[in-house]
Amino acid sequence: MTRQFKDPAAQAEDWAALARDGATTVNTTFGHRLMGLPGTWIGAIAAPAAPAAQRPTPWSEWHYWWQAHYLDAIIDAGFQGLEHGERATARLELRRAQQLLRGIMLRNFGRFPNHYYDDMAWLALAAGRLNELSLRLAARPARLALFATRTLTRHLHSAHDSVLGGGLYWSRKRDFKNTPVNGPAALHFARIGERQGAAAIADWLRRELFSPKLGLYIDGVHPTPPTPATPTGRSVEHTIYTYNQGPILAALLELGRPQDLEQAAALIDAVKVQLSTPGAGIRLEPGGDGRLFTGILCRYLALAARDERLPAQSRDTASCLIRETARKVIDQEPRQLSGAVQRWMLFSAAASL
Repeated sequence: MTRQFKDPAAQAEDWAALARDGATTVNTTFGHRLMGLPGTWIGAIAAPAAPAAQRPTPWSEWHYWWQAHYLDAIIDAGFQGLEHGERATARLELRRAQQLLRGIMLRNFGRFPNHYYDDMAWLALAAGRLNELSLRLAARPARLALFATRTLTRHLHSAHDSVLGGGLYWSRKRDFKNTPVNGPAALHFARIGERQGAAAIADWLRRELFSPKLGLYIDGVHPTPPTPATPTGRSVEHTIYTYNQGPILAALLELGRPQDLEQAAALIDAVKVQLSTPGAGIRLEPGGDGRLFTGILCRYLALAARDERLPAQSRDTASCLIRETARKVIDQEPRQLSGAVQRWMLFSAAASL
């Protein structure tokens, strides 16, 4: 049975408790040392069939970007510990985050780059936040996080060219430019102070991959030779995914130009109209990857809900969408890492309001 919340104070307290429970579930069910190595951490893709089941081997199924969002969720817990004066908790989360980043590097054959630029953008965002948490908590940088950020930023720069007027490629194959990489890349560049590059990507997304009819960002575009079927040299993928709206929303807030804030408010309204059901929150996506999508959107809606530059109605809409969506997963018991991390992220987002 879904829990009922009676007042805002009690609701905030309940969400915080649910976030802690969600963290415990992820860390105890899926988290473990990589190959038993001290100083490492990694998330198993699926929950073991039995408590005594053998932990995955280094050659088990691997989803790099799931680990990046696991890392972001741990960092959320660290920042929430700091905000509540629980420095011991924050230090524990900082240590776990550092171990997970090390585990990701080792599991990825001793390096941070991989074949997909969107994966790299997600990890760059998490590594940047890990370094920020270390600076705030320990007054020193997290050296491995700094190395990861610099390495991944360099690779993200290499994904950009002037084909189709700008934007980053999705993969090293360099045949597709899409929102899944350009949204988080724009946010990452804005956060590290590369505002001109971030603004150029945000503006490119608006020109190439924004649907004025829906008010949302579509999936991506393939550069193609001009033909009668594709006279513009573009083959467009029109699919709408929930998670694609989140990072560009955050990038617009980070850039903060008047047009960015106006677009951010309109995007929140479009998410409500196009992607949610009244009283039931945002739709939940199917599939292994899809079970992260709505959590990612709500992570960034939480930033909007707390941003006083936005109209009060936009902030209230974002808050309502997060809470309604989080209520849907209270009684879930996901057996995959992606779904378990999404559940934790939804609770954390609700707790932050």
